[in-house]
Amino acid sequence: MNEIKIGVITASDRASQGIYEDISGVAIQDTMKEYLKSPFEIVYRCIPDEQHVLEATMIELCDKEGCCLVVTTGGTGPALRDVTPEATQNVCQKMMPGFGELMRQVSLQYVPTAILSRQTAGIRGKSLIINLPGKPKSIRECLDAVFPAVPYCIDLIEGPYIETNEEVIKAFRPKK
Repeated sequence: MNEIKIGVITASDRASQGIYEDISGVAIQDTMKEYLKSPFEIVYRCIPDEQHVLEATMIELCDKEGCCLVVTTGGTGPALRDVTPEATQNVCQKMMPGFGELMRQVSLQYVPTAILSRQTAGIRGKSLIINLPGKPKSIRECLDAVFPAVPYCIDLIEGPYIETNEEVIKAFRPKK
């Protein structure tokens, strides 16, 4: 069995400088611990909102670290320094727009400003990259919505078999 590695990237100028704690990156890690039954390792990076740094970090986690899933937080809004979707698009061979569509749809039930979110997802080699919003509450709402499709997506790109804790989140795989 392949070892499951999950990359977590926080794109935040202030958190990367230690001005404040990275609660978003921690929220993703905590959610993965609840979701996953399969043993896994987290590869974590907290970096500034710089497109070239984001791209290099995504490439490192996918290609060198072998993460089958890379989840980002931050940098998905309309502000000038928000460049995570652009970085994702630049490093991926295939874009998976359904992830962003569903996350915005779910977030719109809670806040009208969800329409400002540009999060997306894409495939780089055998890795799925998903952009999440920056707030821990929104991270969980978005992951609850899209994660049922994640293990099967990783199956399709020849990644490791991921088992979820079905009491928390149920992965959907079509019947054979």
